[in-house]
Amino acid sequence: MIYFSSASGNTQRFVERLGIDATRIPREEDACFPIAERPFVLICPTFADGQGRGAVPKQVIRFLNAPERRANLVGVIGSGNRNFGSTYALAGRVISEKCKVPLLYSFELAGTETDIARVRAGLETLGRELCSTVR
Repeated sequence: MIYFSSASGNTQRFVERLGIDATRIPREEDACFPIAERPFVLICPTFADGQGRGAVPKQVIRFLNAPERRANLVGVIGSGNRNFGSTYALAGRVISEKCKVPLLYSFELAGTETDIARVRAGLETLGRELCSTVR
């Protein structure tokens, strides 16, 4: 699991509640990106304006612009705020479309206990599927 979290920390709180190994894409522009040598799922919040521009954080775009990292992306989970209507969790949909990977789930703000349970179950299923195709 690789994720990006803004200063609000909603996505980070969600990932911490998942209780799985995860690496954060740094917010600082000059920081080194995590290594993504194995298949990973990306969790990304949405930062869109009213028209949907800027939905994917610049650091996430920079991270995914490296073909060697993007090649191991197997799915994306989007987050957002339902108050923003059609741009809710837009970053997940944009990344899914551009990188040709499935949008696995979307959640609001820091998620609910139901969101945590669903994502855990989905990640376990995905992990089993990935293991069976690697053998």
